[in-house]
Amino acid sequence: MHTIPSQCPICGGEMIVTKIYCHDCDTSIEGRFSARTFAQLTLEQMEFVELFIRLEGKITHMEKELGLSYPTIRKRLHEVIRAMGYEPGEAEDSPTLSEEKRRDILNKLDAGEISYEDAIRILNEGEEAKS
Repeated sequence: MHTIPSQCPICGGEMIVTKIYCHDCDTSIEGRFSARTFAQLTLEQMEFVELFIRLEGKITHMEKELGLSYPTIRKRLHEVIRAMGYEPGEAEDSPTLSEEKRRDILNKLDAGEISYEDAIRILNEGEEAKS
């Protein structure tokens, strides 16, 4: 079985599902069906999402697995978010905490040095300082 392509291989336009079929009862339904959100992703983006989920969203593990820097991983994540029709949080445009401090907090969380609640509290304190 193949995955549904999200873009036409000829012109790059959006592919639309027009027929669905049930193998168990031999029922077919024709029409225009919208694809799920993930169907909008390229193969490369879907592989990124699968890795992100497999690694439980731990960017430090993704850095090691992909051999990429933290900013590159974030950039790719933002590309996926945009491809799904969303805009990454605007709070990141002017963070109070530097990327280095945020990364340090996430590394401590990942290593079990601080709790999830402590990490959230520290990150939120940095966000509240902007207000």
